[in-house]
Amino acid sequence: MTTGKINVSVENIFPLIKKFLYNDHEIFLRELISNGTDATLKLKHLTNIGEAKVEYGNPILEVKVDKEGKKLHIIDQGIGMTAEEVEKYINQLAFSGAEEFLEKYKDTAKDSGIIGHFGLGFYSAFMVASKVEIITKSYKDEPAAHWTCDGSPEFSLEPADKTERGTEIILHIADDSLEFLEDSKISGLLNKYNKFMPIPIKFGTRTETLPKPEDAPEDYVNETVETDNIINNPNPAWTKQPSDLNDEDYKTFYHELYPMQFEEPLFNIHLNVDYPFNLTGILYFPKLGSDMQIQKDKIQLYQNQVFVTDNVEGIVPEFLTMLKGVIDSPDIPLNVSRSGLQADAAVKKISNYITRKVADKLKSLFNENRADFEAKWNDIKIVLEYGMLSEDKFYEKAGAFVLYPTVNDKYYTLDELKENLKDKQTDKDGKLVVLYAGNKEAQHSYIQIAEEKGYEVLLLDSPIISHLIQKLENDNKDLTFVRVDSDHIDNLIKKDETPISKLSEDEQNNLKTAVEAVVNKQTYTVQLEALDSQAAPFMITQPEFMRRMKEMSQTGGGGMFGMGNMPEMYNLVINTNSPLASTILNTEDKANQEHLVKQALDLAKLSQNLLKGEALTTFVKRSFDLIK
Repeated sequence: MTTGKINVSVENIFPLIKKFLYNDHEIFLRELISNGTDATLKLKHLTNIGEAKVEYGNPILEVKVDKEGKKLHIIDQGIGMTAEEVEKYINQLAFSGAEEFLEKYKDTAKDSGIIGHFGLGFYSAFMVASKVEIITKSYKDEPAAHWTCDGSPEFSLEPADKTERGTEIILHIADDSLEFLEDSKISGLLNKYNKFMPIPIKFGTRTETLPKPEDAPEDYVNETVETDNIINNPNPAWTKQPSDLNDEDYKTFYHELYPMQFEEPLFNIHLNVDYPFNLTGILYFPKLGSDMQIQKDKIQLYQNQVFVTDNVEGIVPEFLTMLKGVIDSPDIPLNVSRSGLQADAAVKKISNYITRKVADKLKSLFNENRADFEAKWNDIKIVLEYGMLSEDKFYEKAGAFVLYPTVNDKYYTLDELKENLKDKQTDKDGKLVVLYAGNKEAQHSYIQIAEEKGYEVLLLDSPIISHLIQKLENDNKDLTFVRVDSDHIDNLIKKDETPISKLSEDEQNNLKTAVEAVVNKQTYTVQLEALDSQAAPFMITQPEFMRRMKEMSQTGGGGMFGMGNMPEMYNLVINTNSPLASTILNTEDKANQEHLVKQALDLAKLSQNLLKGEALTTFVKRSFDLIK
C-alpha cells in the first residue's frame, strides 16, 4: 500500500473547496456524474479509433444510496484509471487529465464533444463527504487501484480486486450532509442536473408491466418485471438535426422539460451552429400576452448535456429570457465550478447569434403562414417589442415581421402601414399621422369619430408601446403616432381647411369664463375649438406628449424624471359650433348655466372613463332629475 500527501499548493485546499470554490454543495453529484460520463465517452472515442482494444458495449452509470452505511456510490463503466493515473490525476491537482487527453487526441477528438476533467470536479465530493474512496480499473490490462482520502492532504493507494472496467466512487457522507442519503433528494438532483446526460443513468429499479399476449385467456393477469430505473434521456431533441424532428417531437420535448406546463408552446426555434462556436438548443415561445411581470429563468443552460444554470443572462439576449427552452454549448466559458458565467467576447458572439437566429426564424414563420403568425401576435408581441427596444440587431430585422394591428383586426407591417395610410392620413405639413388606441372599449367614441372620417386606428396596448413609438418616430422623421383621444380628430390630422366659429370673440370669452367657473382648473385646461356642428360639444383629451412621457416614466427607461408621479392633466375641448355651446352662452340664470356645464362635463368624463365614485353617483342622480 502506498501512502503520501496530495500535491496541492495550499494545505487547507479542502476547506477552501467546501466554503468558496463551489456556491452550492449539491453540485458535487453533477460533477461526479459528469466525470463518469466523460470517462465513458473517452472510452467510446478510443474504441472508435482503435486505440482501445476492448468492447464498448452499452455502458451505464449507476448511483446507489446505502443509507445504513451512510455511503453514496457513483459507478461508471468507462475508461477507468491505473494506479499511476490515480496518482497523477487525483493526487496532483496541478495536472488536468482532460487537457492532456484532448491534446493527445486533438485531431480526432475535436468534434466529439468530450470535456473530460478528472481533477477539481472530483474534489467537490469533499463538500459532503468525510471520506472518499475510488476503486478503479483501467481498460488497459493493469491491476485495479483503491484510493482513499479522509479530507486531509493524506491519502492511501493500494491494489484492488475489482475485475470490471470502470470506476466506483464511494462517498462516506458527513454528518452535516445526511440529506444526501435520502432517495428523494438524490432523485431530485439527478432530475435537475443529469436529466439529459448522454450516458444512461440508473438509480434503483422500477416495476414494469409486460404487455398482454395476443392469445392470452380472458383471466390472464399481466406479468411484471423489475427493470433498471433509467432517470435520463440520453438523446434529447436538441442533440438531433431539425430535419429529423416534427412538430409533435418538439411539443413532446417541451413537456419533458416542463412537466407541469399544460399549455402548448406557440412555436419553437431550433438553434444549431458549429462555427465559429458550437451551440445547439431549442427555444420555445409560450403564450405571454401583455404582462411584463413574466417569470424569467425558464431557459436552461447545459454544457455537453450537463445542466449548468437557469440564469442565462448575458448569453441569451435579455428580451428572450421570457422564453423557455434549452441552450447547450461547450464554448460558454465557466468558472472552475461550472456555476458562474464569465463575460467575454465569445459570450457576446453567442448572444448576437441567438438574436439573429430568432429574427430569421420569425421572418420565416411570418412568410410561410402569415395568418397563423397574425393569430399568435398578441401572445408574442411583448417579447418582440422589447427586443426592438433593447437589441439594435433585432430592431434592424424586425421591420419584416413586427405587426401593427388595427382595432378591426387588420395587421400591417410598418411599410404596409405607411403605404395604406398615406393618402388619407397625411396632414397639411406632409407628415403621416398614425392614430392608435390603447383600449378599444374605453376609447370607443374617439375611434368612432376617426373612422367616420375614413381613418384607420391601430390598437397598441402593450405596457412599453410609448417607448417603442418614440423610437419609431425618431427613425422615421415624417411619421408621428398620436393616441386617438389626445385631441379632436381635426387637430390630430390637420388639413388645409380651417373651420369658422359661429361665436364672436366676445361670446367665446364669455363661454370660456362660464365653463372655467365650474371645472377644476388644476386638472382641466379649457380650449375653445370651431368644429363641425355635429361633433361632440364637450370632449376631454389628454395631450400626447404629456401622457406618453408619463407612461414612459412609469415603465422605466425613458420619459422625463419624476413624470410618472405627476397628477393627471387633461384638455377640455368645447365645440363652439355645437348647439349646446350656444345654449350655455344664452342661459341667463347662473344656476341653470352651471347645471348645464356640469352635466356636459360629466358626460365628457364618462366617455373617457373618468367619472367614478361620488361624482358618478351625483351624475346619475342629476340625470334622473332631468328626465322626471
